[in-house]
Amino acid sequence: MGNTLVTTRQLGRTGMAVSEVGLGCWQLGGDFGPVSAATAEAVIEQAVKEGINFFDTADVYGDGISEQYLGKLVNQLMPEAVIATKYGRAAGTYPDGYSLTDLRDSVRRAQDRLQRDSLDLLQLHCVPERVLAEQHIFDWLREVQQEGLIKAFGASVETHKEAEICLEHSDLQSLQIIFNLLRQRPIEALFDKALAQQVGIIVRLPLASGMLSGKFSKDTAFAETDHRNYNKDGEAFSVGETFSGIAFDKGLEIVDTLKQSVPEGMTMAQFAMRWILDHEAVTTIIPGASSASQVTQNARVSQLPVVDKAVHETLFAYYESDIEKHIRCPL
Repeated sequence: MGNTLVTTRQLGRTGMAVSEVGLGCWQLGGDFGPVSAATAEAVIEQAVKEGINFFDTADVYGDGISEQYLGKLVNQLMPEAVIATKYGRAAGTYPDGYSLTDLRDSVRRAQDRLQRDSLDLLQLHCVPERVLAEQHIFDWLREVQQEGLIKAFGASVETHKEAEICLEHSDLQSLQIIFNLLRQRPIEALFDKALAQQVGIIVRLPLASGMLSGKFSKDTAFAETDHRNYNKDGEAFSVGETFSGIAFDKGLEIVDTLKQSVPEGMTMAQFAMRWILDHEAVTTIIPGASSASQVTQNARVSQLPVVDKAVHETLFAYYESDIEKHIRCPL
């Protein structure tokens, strides 16, 4: 283990204790610009050193490359780590190719890449609301769970309506949502219900695609293969997944205001993540990282002091008055 002691929290009712700071592995698939194998391996190795034991990936991140990196390294370095992957956005599956056979085949391919006999957590990956509402997909998840192919299942969703549909299923163990200083609505819309049902909350995009790092300016440029370039206005998938749905220039303005609330001794990024962890309903945040040092900076958030209650109240008021109206996707 490294110098950082990352606190753990219970993931739903699974009995799995996961680090409250995990590692989001979308980045390792190259969707935030090119990533070398050496960098990907250094990031994973540093995560393990810091005591991070929760890794979130998907079959479509780099077309399986992200899963392969984890399968190769995590099993060597920390075989007891929890790896969460996803089903539902691959070509031929999304938007209307869902079936039990397709799900089972996808799970078996993920098992091969992750080198695991049973997947710790399989999450539906932003599947269309109508597919969730039809309910069949949850029966198929139960079937592959009974077959021992997966230990638990959850869902990664884009809207509160999708979250509500998923929460109708008492064996759902987790919801993965966008929740950050630019997307605060779950505090009122979701958290009480999730706590009452003991459903884990996995927070993706805690830094809003890096916007909340405070490091961007009007001159920041992104690689052609980076979704912050090719999806900045929702050209490829939901605009909510890029800068949390807020236009880049507007995001810069908002962050300038948010910086005034950052206490001494924290970076903007650490403040943004600590603010998330202060919410009891949250199980883990899954920031990505493009270097080992970034992993360490993220892990340290676990040991930072909680943000003052008055600051929380001020930030929520600011969200309601000046941020939410600029979000360009359904909530």
